[in-house]
Amino acid sequence: MTTKTFTAVVHREDNLYVADCLEVGTVSQGKSVEEAIANLKEATELHLEEFPLTESSIPVLTHFEVNYAQTA
Repeated sequence: MTTKTFTAVVHREDNLYVADCLEVGTVSQGKSVEEAIANLKEATELHLEEFPLTESSIPVLTHFEVNYAQTA
């Protein structure tokens, strides 16, 4: 069994927290941040059982800047 660390991005939608795993593409939700991440972990484990990662399937994560006008 292999252990790997993934990235979770969590945001709020109405009264739920939605968690996205950027590297794998799995998404889950929960009533708290902790529950959303726990559900995401389970969803990601199940996904990887069916679709194992290969070196070519891992996307590159990076950051970028944008300029935008703020309204008053």
